[in-house]
Amino acid sequence: MATAEEFGRLARQVADLAKEVGLLRDVHAIRRLQHAYGYYLDKCLYDEVVDLFSESGEVRFMGGVFKARAGLRRLYCDRFRKNFTGGHNGPVYGFLLDHLLLQDIVDVAANRQSAYGRFRCFMQAGSHETKVDARPGMRSQWWEGGIYENEFVFESGVWKIKVLNYRAIYHGLFEKGWAHTPANFVPFFAETFPNDPLGPDELMVPRPVLWPETDVMAFHYDHPVTGKRWKPSEASN
Repeated sequence: MATAEEFGRLARQVADLAKEVGLLRDVHAIRRLQHAYGYYLDKCLYDEVVDLFSESGEVRFMGGVFKARAGLRRLYCDRFRKNFTGGHNGPVYGFLLDHLLLQDIVDVAANRQSAYGRFRCFMQAGSHETKVDARPGMRSQWWEGGIYENEFVFESGVWKIKVLNYRAIYHGLFEKGWAHTPANFVPFFAETFPNDPLGPDELMVPRPVLWPETDVMAFHYDHPVTGKRWKPSEASN
């Protein structure tokens, strides 16, 4: 016959296991959310991309910060959709935008209401030579690599993107590679909305750098062995 002490121990074990399973389910849901973002973005489904965000969500991209629904739609639906698909929500003939999301590290808060995730992006993109309606000046094909350091929020029973913080690390022409990237290959945002009708709500300070300049995008997590948090002063270029 089990004693009260044994029942108590079993109850604590069940509670601990339930918490661990819950955290694992959260990590799976967040990974799925981020990967879904990648698939929608690759196929230029910009309405679907915006719907992945919290109402107060934001995007940090190329030195600019796009805030809330108005800012998100300005970036994805007005800027990207106009430039890449001519206003069409979905894939178009001859346009490629495939990026792989790798090296996931996801950490969920103890209360399971917020989380951080770091992902690596490797992209290949461009327009086929027979795409006659390509945007004037669009490069035919290019490489790109970057890092996501995102924040997520559990809202109305589902995980959503709170902050999508994408740092492009390098760009390069397909033919010559990243070692020969021209200066200002992809320019940072220089003006905010409404001076730039498709620009960000504010500019990032300090502004990120691009290859061949290098830095380290801060990690949201502690070192898994030492338990120490990396500090920018420890970086070397």
